[in-house]
Amino acid sequence: MKALKIVGIVVLVYVGIIAAFESLIGYFQPTAGSILVITTFEGDGTPHDRVVSRLESDGQLYVAANHWPRAWYNRALENPDVQVTLDGEKGDYRAVPVTGAEHDRVGGENSLGVVFRILTGFPPRYFVRLDPR
Repeated sequence: MKALKIVGIVVLVYVGIIAAFESLIGYFQPTAGSILVITTFEGDGTPHDRVVSRLESDGQLYVAANHWPRAWYNRALENPDVQVTLDGEKGDYRAVPVTGAEHDRVGGENSLGVVFRILTGFPPRYFVRLDPR
């Protein structure tokens, strides 16, 4: 019974660390040059801005959903017409979900460290290719 309590406490502490890290990620967000702002839209047209890390692979622009909170990603799947602010310039893009060999290539070229994976609770990682419209 004592071992079960210890395991329970360890799990609760770990979940608390993940929650704290995810809450503070906006404060520690990467700086200009490695980020972009993606604007996704609700079905009624309401815009939502999200700062995300900019990834590149094979001359293409990508962003990744690396965290458990991923409302921006779900909105981009529902309405793939997004806006991207990159280097101070805003443009219209089509968000294309990435799968298969392309997913493996982009993930391999933009891998995450084990510490980051631990701190975020090992969420599944999804990529979106941003094609200019």
